[in-house]
Amino acid sequence: MDQQQESLFRTPLYEWHVARGGRMVDFAGWSMPVQYTSIIDEHVKTRNAGGIADISHMGRLRFEGPGAAVFLAELLTRRVSDMREGQIRYSLVTNEQGGIMDDVLVGYYRNANGQPFYVVVVNASNRRKVVDWVQSRLPPERAERPGQEVIFTDVTRLWAMFAIQGPRALELLQPLVDVELPWMRYYRGAQVAILHPAAQRQGGIISRTGYTGEDGFELSVGATIAADVWEVLVELGRPRGMVPTGLGARDTLRLEAGMPLYGHELGEHVEPFQAGLGFACHLTGYDFPGRDALRAIQERPPHQARVGLEMAGRRVARQGAPILAGTDQIGEVTSGTFSPTLNKPIAMAYLRREYAEAGTVVSVDVRGRIEPARLVPLPFYRRNNQGA
Repeated sequence: MDQQQESLFRTPLYEWHVARGGRMVDFAGWSMPVQYTSIIDEHVKTRNAGGIADISHMGRLRFEGPGAAVFLAELLTRRVSDMREGQIRYSLVTNEQGGIMDDVLVGYYRNANGQPFYVVVVNASNRRKVVDWVQSRLPPERAERPGQEVIFTDVTRLWAMFAIQGPRALELLQPLVDVELPWMRYYRGAQVAILHPAAQRQGGIISRTGYTGEDGFELSVGATIAADVWEVLVELGRPRGMVPTGLGARDTLRLEAGMPLYGHELGEHVEPFQAGLGFACHLTGYDFPGRDALRAIQERPPHQARVGLEMAGRRVARQGAPILAGTDQIGEVTSGTFSPTLNKPIAMAYLRREYAEAGTVVSVDVRGRIEPARLVPLPFYRRNNQGA
């Protein structure tokens, strides 16, 4: 193993991935499996039965204390003060100019003593940046007024996190947890006991969330029991046609589902409205970094829009490929892949708004060769309804 791999963070499942033939790559400073068999095989099996992915590299930040709700309301673009126990919301962290520093999930729970706490899940590539942003805004240890105290903990290395996605995910998980999963709504979560003996009845958090376009769940457990719980999931999933999946299949799955990815569709140079994420910006009430900038931006139509493209040929347009109307560049591809579900190349892009109507035919410069493409509505894939 080279020195670079040795210096990377490792999830609690690193040894398992290597032993099972996972092709390990550097992803945001973590050694992660990009695939075990083939990306297409793992993608198709997730759509047809289910995929089990190690996502322990995602950042998990815990906030508690009497000032936690107000602190998060002054940090995130989405309201948290009216969240119910077990509720999860998609939100953004923006800079003072309204650019997207990260897109996150925030969940609201209560501990064994009934005290509330929040868990914010952030992208692995942005964890250090967000942690620094949080720490620069925390109230002093001796808050100016009682009720302002915030206890902040980065629990990323203390927990593991798995994504169990696909039509048979619920069937696999229900015998292993002590909550009724069929009644759990999308973007809801709960603290659970893991019932399998391998977990020693330790607790975890399960949520009906995911990044594949399929129904599914994300499960967080303590790092000390992670390998045992993972082994159980893989073993019980195998006869159901479920397989471990790497980062490659997660990327093709999310792209078919039209989900933006930080570093591609999202970044500090992108504001929420052009990304189609205005729903995640509550611009009244608490002040958060970038709120006033976003109010001003909201008053004018975005000059670009995030769109979906289907390529007419078989060549894949990758990130950065110019999009043309005649000889005029009107946009740029942000993500592109070959869609195993649709059996054709697809891409997401930012395009000048006047060209962004579905059905419009454009040209894409794919490594020096001009290829036709057609704008289509996002997402490309909806479960139980193949295609857009």
